[in-house]
Amino acid sequence: MARRNFKSPLVMRRRILDWYDRHRRILPWRVPPGQTADPYHVWLSEIMLQQTTVATVGPYFNDFCERWPSVEHLAAADLDEILHGWQGLGYYARARNMHRCAKIVSAELNGYFPDNEGELRKLPGIGDYTAAAISAIAFGKPANVVDGNVERVIARFYAVEEPLPQSKSNLRALSAKITPETAHGRPGDFAQAVMDLGATICTPRNPKCSICPWQPGCAAFKENIQNALPYRQTRAKKPTRRGVVFWVMHGDGSILLGRRPDKGLLAGMVEVPSTAWVEKEWTVASAKKVAPIKSCWEKLPGIVRHTFTHFHLELWILQTRVSDKENLKNAIWVTPDRLNEYALPTIMKKIIDLALKAV
Repeated sequence: MARRNFKSPLVMRRRILDWYDRHRRILPWRVPPGQTADPYHVWLSEIMLQQTTVATVGPYFNDFCERWPSVEHLAAADLDEILHGWQGLGYYARARNMHRCAKIVSAELNGYFPDNEGELRKLPGIGDYTAAAISAIAFGKPANVVDGNVERVIARFYAVEEPLPQSKSNLRALSAKITPETAHGRPGDFAQAVMDLGATICTPRNPKCSICPWQPGCAAFKENIQNALPYRQTRAKKPTRRGVVFWVMHGDGSILLGRRPDKGLLAGMVEVPSTAWVEKEWTVASAKKVAPIKSCWEKLPGIVRHTFTHFHLELWILQTRVSDKENLKNAIWVTPDRLNEYALPTIMKKIIDLALKAV
């Protein structure tokens, strides 16, 4: 009897689909075997899952589907409502792009998502990975779906020692070799199977190689380097930026808020006004020069610290009280008991918590 080639794409597909049929994860956006996925649900979940964990996304996905059960409902919603519902998921540009995408699909595409990667990539917030995932999972089209889990699985199976991110193109090419070429190969299930394998078996630490369906052909397992792969390039140390927050309270108890510019970090979000966030140290005198109003400012104790993707942030607070609201343009005055009505990024919530305790 001929020895089975465990590196054969056909054998690999059969083994992992058999495994997936028995061990697939039950997730809110997945349909039972044999049912057709709703493209709206697939798209919504994939946008939410960008740079966010499955465990975190579940409740948000259910809440969004309850509040906005279709792409038309989401398109008709107010952006501030969506941003408010998005709080805690981070990377708010995803929510703004999601809303723009919903409007285009609803108004220009009659509520139907395109079924191919090329057309999907033309929509806001949909890149190569998301387009491939929607095409495969929602429409059963052959597509090379490669996320972080898949990169790890492929790097180990083929023992790719080139570090990430330099190896990304190579890992995509290797993944393409085993991706189903026709709809009969169940491309949607295959994509989700490899992602599930990475999430539950071929985990970042202590992979469960003894129960992995691809273990017989895995080069990293054979060389006993599976725990080390994939290698990653050493990241540069994140710089620290600094700023000063202006905490302005009115005699009626309301707090001054504003809105950030439409482009850039936290674009369009409600904020507590502040200086620019720069690497130099601010002094009280230099901060007062860019304060929203001329007033008697008092420095509050404590520092707010937060980390973004590319830098650390340190903020301290100057506070004042005013009796006149009229001289502040585009101001949003909010009493503390109504702050939860606004979509506030985590950094702003930290600022508000510290200021309220100090004041």
